[in-house]
Amino acid sequence: MKKSEPAKRTLTRRGLDIEEIRLVADLRIMHSKVDELYQIIANLKRRHSGTDIHKYADQSLLNEDIARVDDMYGWFVGLKEERKNRKATSIR
Repeated sequence: MKKSEPAKRTLTRRGLDIEEIRLVADLRIMHSKVDELYQIIANLKRRHSGTDIHKYADQSLLNEDIARVDDMYGWFVGLKEERKNRKATSIR
C-alpha cells in the first residue's frame, strides 16, 4: 500500500508580527508563573494544615488571593470551553 501524501499547507510561511511575539512571550511567562504558583501551593498543602494556614494568614490578603485565583480559574474554564466548542465545530 502506498502512503497518502500529507495535506499540503494552504498558508504561506511568514514570520510573527510584534503582537504575536508579545502574545507568545506573555503565554510563556504565564505558564512559568502558573507552574510556580502550583509548586508553592503543593508545598504549603504538604507541609501545613488548612487550619494552620488560616490561623497564621493575613485573612484579608488570603481572601484577596482566593478571589484572584477564582477569577483566573473562571478565565481558564472559559478557554477550555472555547477549545471544546472549536473541536465540536471542526468535527461537523
